[in-house]
Amino acid sequence: MEFKQSLSRRIIIVFALMSAFVAGVFAIGIVATVHVVERRLTTMSLGGNLHRLLLVDNADDWRHRPEKDELFYIDGGDGDLSMPDELKTLPIGFQELTLGPRTYFAMVAQVDGRQYVLLRDQEGMEQRAHVLFIVVGAGFLLSIALAIMLGGLLARRVMAPVIRLARQVRHRDKMLGLAPPLSPDYAADEVGELARSFDETLSKLRAALNREQMFTSDVSHELRTPLMILASSCDLLIASELDERSRRQVTRIARATDGMSQLVETFLLLARDRESAGRGSSSATLRKTADELVDIWARQIEAKGLQFVYVPNNDSPVLYNQAFLHSVMGNLLRNAWHYTDDGFVSLTLTPTGFFVEDSGIGIPEEKRNAMFQPFVRGDEQRGEGLGLGLSLVQRICVNQGWSVSLTSREPHGCRFTVELATAAER
Repeated sequence: MEFKQSLSRRIIIVFALMSAFVAGVFAIGIVATVHVVERRLTTMSLGGNLHRLLLVDNADDWRHRPEKDELFYIDGGDGDLSMPDELKTLPIGFQELTLGPRTYFAMVAQVDGRQYVLLRDQEGMEQRAHVLFIVVGAGFLLSIALAIMLGGLLARRVMAPVIRLARQVRHRDKMLGLAPPLSPDYAADEVGELARSFDETLSKLRAALNREQMFTSDVSHELRTPLMILASSCDLLIASELDERSRRQVTRIARATDGMSQLVETFLLLARDRESAGRGSSSATLRKTADELVDIWARQIEAKGLQFVYVPNNDSPVLYNQAFLHSVMGNLLRNAWHYTDDGFVSLTLTPTGFFVEDSGIGIPEEKRNAMFQPFVRGDEQRGEGLGLGLSLVQRICVNQGWSVSLTSREPHGCRFTVELATAAER
């Protein structure tokens, strides 16, 4: 399993682990060196003391005694010099042995067939080894603590330009068109390379956004002329003498033309920024826009055999962008009409927005989170539509600071809720 840590914490951990490894190697080396050196010195010291005692022994001076932590035995000696049986079988040279509860270093020599043994108690050496372990262990722990402190300081110094770059990148979207390049502020290192990469990416993104805005604006602008011709032609045909069937078809064409004009206006507004979109666009109250759409959609919904319910619980004088509000509410009503075969469609105004409900086929749970993405449709079997209506609703709501949410109805159906933000809140 991968453990996700911040980059500064990773630097501290790596620095501490590296220091622990180095300190551990040095600690083991110190302990091993001291052990080897002390064993070598003990061997040399015991060998020298035994040689001195043997010289005294040859001078028949039996009153001499070894150092206070040493014991001297002679095979066949008298009194304290009498050698215990367990020492008589020791091989010649330096070695370690245990007698009772104590451990000893032993140096064994044989002269003229007579064996001599010099023992040294290891207690003093064990005490020194214990102190050494304490000192080395304390040094090891201290080095780890210092490594963590130094690692923290180093991480802050190393991460300072990265954190600065991250903050600049985070706020770059607020001044997208005016943002100066970042790379001149940084040295020619890895962070500077990252800043240059961001500048290049931002430049490409600006170009792509400009192309998208120009394309949307140009296409929408060019569509206005043929739509005006269609609308005026429909008005002329409706004013002429037509049979009832032809009049219905021309009225249908006129309604579709009006809807397309509204859509073109919406795309033109979305191609601008929010401030530009608000200037020069017509405004209307929620109630006025809802009344206009009810006149259009009530007949179509009822012609399909559905019940249409309109609850206008909003008389607020607050004004909203008419094209955007018309497009959001119209798309939600069209979506409810399209996916409902039996039951009802309702539009309810609230003090802060509105919601559209239907008793249609509903939206599968696995698709619910993706319904506001382009080209996603609730029922792929239905041939009409490209799945762009709800995506447009979401885009308009984001542009205006509104919110749209989708919930299911029991036993089936959907409810789309739109909360509108006032101009002051935006």
